[in-house]
This record gives sequence, C-alpha cells and structure tokens, in this order.
Amino acid sequence: MSKAQFLLRRDGRVAAVQYLYAWSLNRPDNLANDLVVFFSSLEQPREHYAFGEELIQGAIGKADEIDGRIRTLAKNWEFDRIAKIDLAIMRVAIYEMLYRKDIPPVVSINEAIDLSKEFSNADAKRFINGILDRLKDDLGRDARKATE
Repeated sequence: MSKAQFLLRRDGRVAAVQYLYAWSLNRPDNLANDLVVFFSSLEQPREHYAFGEELIQGAIGKADEIDGRIRTLAKNWEFDRIAKIDLAIMRVAIYEMLYRKDIPPVVSINEAIDLSKEFSNADAKRFINGILDRLKDDLGRDARKATE
C-alpha cells in the first residue's frame, strides 16, 4: 500500500470514528441526509472519505452484531459503561476484522490503538487492544494477512 493510500484510509477511519461517536449519542432519522451534512463539514470533499463512508455504513448496518461481539468480549464490563468514543473505535475495527478480509486483522487493531491514543484517554488503548485481541483469536484466519 502506498503512503497516499495509507493516508486516505487513515482519514477515512478518523471520519468513521467521529461519525459513529456522534451517531451513538444522537441517531438521526435519516442517515443519508445526516451523512451529507457530516461530510460537508469536513476539510476534504466527500470522495476523499469513501473508505470511511464504507466503514460507517457497514458498522451501522451490522451494529447489533458488532455490539453483541463487544458485549461477549468485554468480560466483567457493563456495555453501557464503555466510553462512547471507545465504542466508536471498536465498532470500526470490528467491522473491518469481520467484513473486510482485504485488511489483515492486526492492521485494524493497530489502527484502533492509534485512534484511541488520539481520541480517548490513556487507559483506552489497553481496553480496546484486549477486546480486539480476543476477537482476533476467534477469527480463524491468519491475523497478519489479508485473505482477499
């Protein structure tokens, strides 16, 4: 992957986390209209965030399944007590790990940890890493390779 592709994906993940955080606080009546407003507020044109929009749509479409995974993997932790920003980061990473076989799971985990350092508190990276690492072990595929 080129540096430019990496940066596009990073920007997309940042946008996805930001949107999913806002979505977790106030779910819109019309997702399509809300996304238009959200992307118009960002620095780059909407096309720049195509990867992020795919992550947003995917994570929202699979939110029940993703949240179910988080509930199962977050042993001894009340789901409602998980910080909304940490949930947003994990929703993006778990969507990638389950549905984006072209992305090695360790890449999704590393990106999630980096995002937690940027957007959450110092303890978040350990919590997020623990959840995602448990999921990685359950995937049944090589965590360091893309499969498609």
